[in-house]
Amino acid sequence: MERAEVEQRVNKVVCHVLNVTEDMITPESHFVFDLGAESTQSVELVAAFEAEFDIEMDDEAALSVDTVGGAVDFIAQYV
Repeated sequence: MERAEVEQRVNKVVCHVLNVTEDMITPESHFVFDLGAESTQSVELVAAFEAEFDIEMDDEAALSVDTVGGAVDFIAQYV
C-alpha cells in the first residue's frame, strides 16, 4: 500500500474519531495538543486504525505514537 493511501485513511479515521475537519490535520499535528484527543479517544483511535487497515497493532507501542505523521509511519509497518 502506498504511503499516500495510508495517510489518507489515517486522516479519515482521525476526523471521524476526534470530530475534526481534515484541514486541521497535518503530519505534525499532535493528537492531544493540536487535535484535542482525550485518553479514551486515544484507545478509540488505535481500535479504529486496526479496523480500517484490518491489522492488529501492539497497543502499548501504538499508544505511544503522538502525531498524525507518527501514526502513518507506525501503520505503514503493518500494511
